[in-house]
Amino acid sequence: MTHEPGGPQAQGLYDPRHEHDACGVGFVVNIKGTRSHTIVRQALQVLINLLHRGACGCEVNTGDGAGILIQMPDKFLRKHTAQFGIDLPAPKEYGAGMVFLPRDPFQRETIQTLFEKVVLEEGQRVLGWRDVPADDRLLGATAVAVKPVFRQIFIGGEPGVGAGVAAHARFERKLYVIRKRVEIAVDALELPERKFFYIPSLSSNTLIYKGMLIADQITTMYPDLLDPDLESALALVHQRFSTNTFPSWPLAHPYRYIAHNGEINTLRGNINWMHAREALCQSDLLGDDLKKIFPVIREGGSDTATFDNVLEFLVMTGRSLPHAILMMIPEPWSGHESMSAERKAFYEYHGSLMEPWDGPASIAFTDGTVIGAVLDRNGLRPSRYYVTKDDLVIMASEVGVLDVPPENILLKERLHPGRIFLVDTAQGRIIDDEEIKHTFATEHPYGEWLKQNLVSIEDLPPAPYIPEPDHETVVQRQQAFGYTHEDLRILLAPMAQNGEEPVGSMGTDTALAVLSDRPRMLYDYFKQLFAQVTNPPLDAIREELVTSMESTIGPERNLLRPEPGSCRQIKIKYPIIDNHELAKLKHVSLEGFRSVTLPMLFDPAEGGAGLEREMEELQHRASQAIADGYNILILSDRGVNVGRAPIPSLLATAGVHHHLVREGSRTKCALVIESGDAREVHHVALLIGYGAGAVNPYLAFETLDDMIRTGLLPGQDHTKAVRNYIKALNKGILKVMSKMGISTLQSYCGAQIFEAVGLNRDVIDRYFTWTASRISGVGIDVIAEEARRRHERAFPERPVLEPDLEWGGEYQWRRDGEYHLFNPDTVFKLQHATRSGQYRIFKEYTKLVDDQNRRLCTLRGLFELKAAGPPVPSEEVEPVAAILKRFATGAMSYGSISQEAHETLAIAMNRIGGRSNTGEGGEDPARYPRDPNGDWRRSAVKQVASARFGVTSEYLVNADDLQIKMAQGAKPGEGGQLPGHKV
Repeated sequence: MTHEPGGPQAQGLYDPRHEHDACGVGFVVNIKGTRSHTIVRQALQVLINLLHRGACGCEVNTGDGAGILIQMPDKFLRKHTAQFGIDLPAPKEYGAGMVFLPRDPFQRETIQTLFEKVVLEEGQRVLGWRDVPADDRLLGATAVAVKPVFRQIFIGGEPGVGAGVAAHARFERKLYVIRKRVEIAVDALELPERKFFYIPSLSSNTLIYKGMLIADQITTMYPDLLDPDLESALALVHQRFSTNTFPSWPLAHPYRYIAHNGEINTLRGNINWMHAREALCQSDLLGDDLKKIFPVIREGGSDTATFDNVLEFLVMTGRSLPHAILMMIPEPWSGHESMSAERKAFYEYHGSLMEPWDGPASIAFTDGTVIGAVLDRNGLRPSRYYVTKDDLVIMASEVGVLDVPPENILLKERLHPGRIFLVDTAQGRIIDDEEIKHTFATEHPYGEWLKQNLVSIEDLPPAPYIPEPDHETVVQRQQAFGYTHEDLRILLAPMAQNGEEPVGSMGTDTALAVLSDRPRMLYDYFKQLFAQVTNPPLDAIREELVTSMESTIGPERNLLRPEPGSCRQIKIKYPIIDNHELAKLKHVSLEGFRSVTLPMLFDPAEGGAGLEREMEELQHRASQAIADGYNILILSDRGVNVGRAPIPSLLATAGVHHHLVREGSRTKCALVIESGDAREVHHVALLIGYGAGAVNPYLAFETLDDMIRTGLLPGQDHTKAVRNYIKALNKGILKVMSKMGISTLQSYCGAQIFEAVGLNRDVIDRYFTWTASRISGVGIDVIAEEARRRHERAFPERPVLEPDLEWGGEYQWRRDGEYHLFNPDTVFKLQHATRSGQYRIFKEYTKLVDDQNRRLCTLRGLFELKAAGPPVPSEEVEPVAAILKRFATGAMSYGSISQEAHETLAIAMNRIGGRSNTGEGGEDPARYPRDPNGDWRRSAVKQVASARFGVTSEYLVNADDLQIKMAQGAKPGEGGQLPGHKV
């Protein structure tokens, strides 16, 4: 069996990008900066005490990763390099790097030679290499199979560089450039063992020891850590439980600046935006070296590795480490009533430069002088710290990681959401959160810059012309954009009446879009993603403080240079804009803003080839518009006629967005979508998720006008209906964001938190790049054909009847509508069979449901089962009674089905030795004792959902299994909600 570093490749329905879990992180620091080996030993003990937060594979001695970051141990290194004839300069005047190398001697030598060549080209000196002692006897076979060779490189600064803070910072930046150049060069080599190469650290400040280890293996693996001369005033440790990539030697923490427990939910969008910003970056500090380090983000890293890449980039280009942290993980500020105006201005200004990296996170960070930690704005990854009387700070994911005598404890505290905890060993003190933020907030007159440059969309001059609704052709355009009577009655009417997204039953029994024989909207091929167990959703109603729907649209400027013009943007309170606001953007005449409207139309007669060509033309026009100085691009599908059909808004938005990301011009413009097909929450969430800064669903507004005129919206006028409809859409978008644990619209924009179901790889790669897509499906030809069918209905060659919408049938069964798995035929058979007790009728019912492949209703209905081969002798199979014990019912809450059904399930499972589940609705104590005939109505599995719904001690002790739900579906923003009449 061959092994190579990294995780497995995507295969079939499996994609290694969807691995998730949690970690342990901690640090120990002497506040006064006093170095000792004791600090290192204490940090290693913290790591061992976090062992339960790590993970191992099928081998108990193969871990997900463990590591330690320390200050440069000059005394230790000087002792061990002298025996190799390496004469180290004074501290801070040399850099040391831990390097993972291939095991093949020739490939290892090739990379080392390349490394030395780059060092010389950058004007520095290679002082020598040291073999790092390593003992892998305690490691599992999997870890050993992909273990690299460990060497340390020592690099001296160019002669005459001088000492002092400025010289040291220049040298550190040069080491950064060297590392980035070597990484890029090695990635381009055709070496079989190229993936063994990695540089955990290359710095004059810090040194990292890490690997695919369990906490208690690290000192055996790296005997260096036990040497009493290995001294540091701080040590950062991490025990990994694979967060979102497979275990590997490089992906163990700490990284160069951080160790992280949590997940970045908006990662894909953050990566795309960072890549696009590179074209605008200029650095006085790095100068011509800047282009050598691009791309900033090394593809294939975990979310933590990616975060660290960007954090390091911000620090190396001039921002302090705490400042960079606050840019990437800002505290919730917009709804914070007691926050100072200057601090709000600081966050609002930096929001013009970079979107938040959003998700549950506890991040510990250090540059070798300061060390600290910060929580995400929600505080979903708690951490605690002790301060002792002898100037020690111990911070970790939980309490009790180090035994400290109670009489020596000065302070016990915890990290607070959005607040930063910082120890500065140079100043010898803990710096208060207020002091840090006041310092940064007053560094520049951010408030004045915002006042002079940031423009609210409400304050834009009114537009000279707004198109009048064309009521005569509204039905025709509704047909072209796929509207149905069901859309009007079930979706739009409640939104316009109540300002609320309509709520229906959970689940759907209609065919997937890719399997449907009806022309489906492109939106229907995408499914929203949900937060997982280690990555909790938000409750947007109860946690309103941390959420924000505000955003800005307009061009960005140089991320690396704070200047007033960087916030020359247009502020929008919500992403859904009405026709008046859109008209203002179309006719904007303020300095710094130029808008252009680009059509999203194609000739339906030309099919897929025509659609593909028009998409290329649209992308070219977008690029040309930016080159011509336009910075607000309005993609519009107005103008549909007999020869022009609308390009699906989602295809156009995602296609243009990713095209501009690839060419590096995306941050030079805003994308505003004037859409006829967007009408419900899922539609606009997709548009925003694929890069739209604002959406104008103009045909939905005209539809509301027509509904008012025809009596479908009694008591409403245009203004109130549009206001309610926009309110419902905005609330719905917030709920979708909350399901994924995302707090801010800025973070959600472009984050593409969706999975495609039924689009082929070519469509995904070209237009929806990096979108998860486990199965293939239709291509551009089918997308064009579905648009053509809708267009043909709107513009028939020979009109026969008065134009009218289809009735739909997606939400409610109709004979001429979408096929439903449960329809009058199946429901009648089931009811008739149960009421009459006829097993023959029941089998007719099951046959209708089982033969799903005939109507292509579900993916599982398409499976063909392979013959298993020769039957297994019955004596080798477990008895039926043993197998039945593993049977369990679904967790149906009492109240979602009848008392008779719920109790019958429990009796049946108890009779066969299986287990029924209470669901989250509690259980009547009358069911706990057995019935006189010996039956038992008690459910063996009890659910606990947010400690509600009849959870008592009696309920808990009457359980064999307990299931604790971390995200209860009925709570707003956490996966669903209950209709009011059911509460």
